[in-house]
Amino acid sequence: MRMFEELAARETRMGLLSLRRRFEPVAGRDVFEVKLGDEYLMSSLFTVAEEELARLGLAACGADGQLDVVVGGLGLGYTVLAALEDPRVARLTVIDALEDVIAWHRDDLLPDAAGMAEDPRVHLVHADFFALARKGGLGGSGRDDDVAPVLLDAILVDIDHSTHHHLDPAHADLYTPEGLSRVAAALRAGGVFALWSDDPPEETFVADLKRVFADTTAHEVRFANPLTGGESANTVYVAVTAPR
Repeated sequence: MRMFEELAARETRMGLLSLRRRFEPVAGRDVFEVKLGDEYLMSSLFTVAEEELARLGLAACGADGQLDVVVGGLGLGYTVLAALEDPRVARLTVIDALEDVIAWHRDDLLPDAAGMAEDPRVHLVHADFFALARKGGLGGSGRDDDVAPVLLDAILVDIDHSTHHHLDPAHADLYTPEGLSRVAAALRAGGVFALWSDDPPEETFVADLKRVFADTTAHEVRFANPLTGGESANTVYVAVTAPR
């Protein structure tokens, strides 16, 4: 049994990005992990909150028809896989600033997400989510240049560790009322913005969301942690624009 294997690694502008597989004796199975520099970005050992980001976000989407959804941050693909379980999702555009992450999925390096990149609903886009949000381009992501941006039904984001712990200082403006207003402007009436955070619910951020959106909920998602033998928790913020 191979205990550890580095599947891919490359230097990026944000640091060394690596994908590795190791056998986790506590869980009794292989675990896939992503690191950026010295920081652990994600692990296949803990996927509940990433999946709940999609489920909670789309559950708040009141539309009965087909949904046009953007996911900011591809990672190991669990948010995308959970979103694809919703039969209303007709188009799922996934934006990631790291081209290597997209290549991992195109090359099927991650068994749980094998074939996801070939789903006709999925459009993988190599771009900076935050830059697109600043210039109002989220609704045009992955579409032909001559097609005007469209309003989206949902935007699901899992990129930074939290609203205060950013992978890049340039991301900070998204978490301000001005940045949140730009995100809201890309959504239809009744559209949803959902955000994952590794931190407990933050009152100041909830207050900023309420300044921009008609309805806001901070969900504390708890899950078993086999490494500690106890529980861990993440936060999923769900904010909805005003209906017509």
